[in-house]
Amino acid sequence: MAALSSLHHVSATLSLLTLAKPSLSATPFRRLPPITSSSLQFNIKFAPPSPKPKPPPNLKPDAVLDSDSPPDGQFFIPWIVRGEDGNLKLQAHPPASFINALADAKTQKPKKKVDKEVKKKKEISSVGNAGIEPPAPPPKLSKAARRFYNENFRDPPQRLSKVLAAAGVASRRGSEELIFNGKVTVNGSVCNAPQTRVDPSKDIIYVNGNRLPKKLPPKVYLALNKPKSYICSSGEKEFRSVLDLFEDYLKTWDKINPGSPKPRLFTVGRLDVATTGLIIVTNDGDFAQKLSHPSSNLTKEYIATIDGEVRKRHLIAISEGTEIEGILCIPDSVELLPKQPDLSRPRIRIVVHERRNHEVRELVKNAGLEIHSLKRVRIGGFRLPADLGLGKHIELKQSDLRAMGWKS
Repeated sequence: MAALSSLHHVSATLSLLTLAKPSLSATPFRRLPPITSSSLQFNIKFAPPSPKPKPPPNLKPDAVLDSDSPPDGQFFIPWIVRGEDGNLKLQAHPPASFINALADAKTQKPKKKVDKEVKKKKEISSVGNAGIEPPAPPPKLSKAARRFYNENFRDPPQRLSKVLAAAGVASRRGSEELIFNGKVTVNGSVCNAPQTRVDPSKDIIYVNGNRLPKKLPPKVYLALNKPKSYICSSGEKEFRSVLDLFEDYLKTWDKINPGSPKPRLFTVGRLDVATTGLIIVTNDGDFAQKLSHPSSNLTKEYIATIDGEVRKRHLIAISEGTEIEGILCIPDSVELLPKQPDLSRPRIRIVVHERRNHEVRELVKNAGLEIHSLKRVRIGGFRLPADLGLGKHIELKQSDLRAMGWKS
């Protein structure tokens, strides 16, 4: 009966369309004979319904599929979600939160996982040397820490005469004379004892009414190629002093060392007025005393140019030594140097360590020879640079000082 009612409904619909649209009336339609219930029989069989999926055990029995659930017989994956009422239910499509999460995951770029080891290597390579960690910055010390260091680890107080000499007031002996003459005051009182221990950074020291600076000049070590006709002291007026060769150096001192007083320079040992070559100039009294003391046992090498011809007997006589000031002085080595085409006079290399006045000249004179010129070329392990001109100087490095046996 349901089928018959459906056919009648279709026939009525077609009739209405024919009347509503005249354009369709020209199209011929085949009329069907009327269907009666007595003449029509149907043999319809329906498939058995497919079993519904079993709900999970924690699903309440009153939970039903939503309106979007597919019809029976269609395969689907159920989604178990919690509704607004708090109960679990089955639905055919995934929840909205899950769909939104998938959309965000597709649009976002995946983040690259950077290994910690690779990141560390990149940071190290950016410094400039791969495989070398950047040096840590020096720690910043507070004022209290610096004050504690200055009070406990700074240089101990020194003798007054030594402090005056280091400040450039005068030599050690000249400073003692100023102290004995009452020209020096310490903390408002006249001091007559050169051995008094003072600290320039704490004690107030006046010399001839002038305040001694708190900051002492830094230590200076210079090597000079001494020219002829220069002496190593400033007491004689008829000769120029080697210290006059450092006037330009001291004029530029304030630009190179701003805020630091100028050093009082002096020579380590002496060379006579006619001797040229290597001489050390400094303001460090301890350094000068160490190099000048016989216990240092430093050797000094000289090149003596001789007027006349040098025989074997002359060399033997020099090597046997001579008596100077009551002491027999024997050189370490004596050698006749090969002749050079540009030099007509013979040359002798002599190495000594006794530190007697005019020692080399006396050795050559005792052998019956006459010196035309004398030049010192080495002190200890430091040799005068061949390209250093007469009257020129260079600053000594720490390696040069160690070559002469000095450890600052």
